[in-house]
Amino acid sequence: MTDDRPDAATAPEPPRDAVNDPVCAVGIGPGDPEYLTRRGARALREADVVVGFETVVEYVSDETDADLLTCGYDDEAATLDRFADRVRAGARGIAVLMGDPNHSGYQFVGKVERAIDEPVRVIPGVSSLQVAASRARTPMEDAAFVTLHKRGAIDADLDRLGDAVGDRHLLVLPRPFDWMPGDIAAHLIDAGGGPGLDALVFERLTHPDEAVTRTTLGELRESAGGTGRDSIPFSDLSVLVVRTG
Repeated sequence: MTDDRPDAATAPEPPRDAVNDPVCAVGIGPGDPEYLTRRGARALREADVVVGFETVVEYVSDETDADLLTCGYDDEAATLDRFADRVRAGARGIAVLMGDPNHSGYQFVGKVERAIDEPVRVIPGVSSLQVAASRARTPMEDAAFVTLHKRGAIDADLDRLGDAVGDRHLLVLPRPFDWMPGDIAAHLIDAGGGPGLDALVFERLTHPDEAVTRTTLGELRESAGGTGRDSIPFSDLSVLVVRTG
């Protein structure tokens, strides 16, 4: 697996007047429709075709009359090719991503850009990370943020967490299901983090069944080593917050 972020992040967006009717990548928020921004909602209303992972598109299907192209990992490339054909034919296209495209979304943004061979305008959204920081009363300027929710190597990201643990609050987006909160806790303790550090795992933020587990890094480590939904006590929609002592 490869990390596709560099394709979408090698340069700033072009000036606003340099691209006519650009395709937009819209962050739809963490799940509750009330967290969809007004700018994102307007883009969806004006769209002719919307593309995204099925679980993401479902959240905004009532916000648009556009044709909906949904995909999973297996048919992602073929679906983006269909989307690109529609855009080249003159359709106004929107790609939708969970939360904020700037948090774990650049792999998909890069794939959309390669499919249409044009720059994509990013419309930021509210991330579950931001909601977790608010719930945990953890100012983001006092925290180190790392997302593991991506395909490809994450060694450098794990090193960043290990270097920061105990010195700064940590805001972490886990990766289902090989780097979940327990696995991250084990890594942080191995890197020198104190087992008594406060840890909070927020699940399904803004959804009706939102939940939070308040524990310590040492207790959280006990759930390390799971291999799938049935062996891990946390949802794939989780955010881990580790507070400094």
